[in-house]
Amino acid sequence: MACNSCSTGKDGQPKGCKNNGTCGTDSCNKLTVFDWLANMSLPNGQDPFLGVEVRFKNGRKQYYKNTENLTLSIGDIVATQAKSGHDIGMVTLTGELVRVQMKRKKVDLEDKENVLKIYRKASQKDIDVWSASRDKEEPMKVKARQFAIDLNLKMKISDIEFQGDASKATFYYTAEERVDFRELIKVFAREFRTRIEMRQVGFRQEAARLGGIGSCGRELCCSTWLTDFRSVSTSAARYQQLSLNPLKLAGQCGKLKCCLNYELDSYLDALKAFPKKEKKLLTEKGTAVCQKTDIFKGLIWYAYEGEWMNWHVLSTEQANKIIAENKKGNKVVSLEEYAAEHIEDTKTEFENVVGQDSLTRFDSPKRNNKRKNNRSRNKNNNRRRRKPNNNAKKS
Repeated sequence: MACNSCSTGKDGQPKGCKNNGTCGTDSCNKLTVFDWLANMSLPNGQDPFLGVEVRFKNGRKQYYKNTENLTLSIGDIVATQAKSGHDIGMVTLTGELVRVQMKRKKVDLEDKENVLKIYRKASQKDIDVWSASRDKEEPMKVKARQFAIDLNLKMKISDIEFQGDASKATFYYTAEERVDFRELIKVFAREFRTRIEMRQVGFRQEAARLGGIGSCGRELCCSTWLTDFRSVSTSAARYQQLSLNPLKLAGQCGKLKCCLNYELDSYLDALKAFPKKEKKLLTEKGTAVCQKTDIFKGLIWYAYEGEWMNWHVLSTEQANKIIAENKKGNKVVSLEEYAAEHIEDTKTEFENVVGQDSLTRFDSPKRNNKRKNNRSRNKNNNRRRRKPNNNAKKS
């Protein structure tokens, strides 16, 4: 089932969404979980799992209990229980894999307060009411933002979501401080003639709901596949030896990018082989202090105290070997005898990076004067041939 803005093929399945997945009726906003247990039969005597995962607008997902034993499949539009009335959503996952997802998110199927039930498959009347309420959300958001500005409230209305039966509208907003929106709710109720619920979300959740393009050129992870937000600290950038530039480390939400945590575990595993930076190397020539590390090559640069301009490169094995000798009370002679193995040839052989083409192939070609010289030489020869011989006439 798709909305009016989704293009459908001959088989009735949606090809794409013109609203970039914000309509909440197709599967183009959040990547759905692949049900790899769909073709597997349950053991004898085991009842099918009653939990069902349902997705709503902008990738919001909740778990419901299929108490009516409805035959549901991925993509079905269902009417679900709400605190008051009912809501409309799309089934995104059924079967045993829902048990795994609920266990991972620590959701108990018997929790009656958090896990509600599915009433029925949505009828055409339910879908018409649902679609009509969705069409009101965008103009309502424009008016709501203007009302907040008129009341001088330091908040931003980021999104509006109607309940499936159009009986309630949830206003999602972001704010730096606590906001007293009691007067704003009165204005909303008087203008929109519906029950109002205000829900504050974080800046990361706002970016996930609205979507966008990241600095990598791809869609935001939080709006496509990321379902939970882990805390990101500047230490993740330090471990990866990244520049602590807020403009480069911050995402569209203004917080540190979630992708800083993706490779952090690999860097932490690689750093286990490196000695601590504050660990000094004791030699007969002097005490050496760590200046720089290269995680990819496994190299460490040290400099003697007082000779900060001269760096000596060691491998992690060599540095750990020197530290082991220092623990025994022994001092190595110097770092030079270890660093000599890593002295690289500074002679650089430059290659033609453009292949066989010349770097001046696009310059204006020089005029070839060879043809002009040949013409002038031929003219002089013709003149000499035509010139009469005076000596022959005299004779």
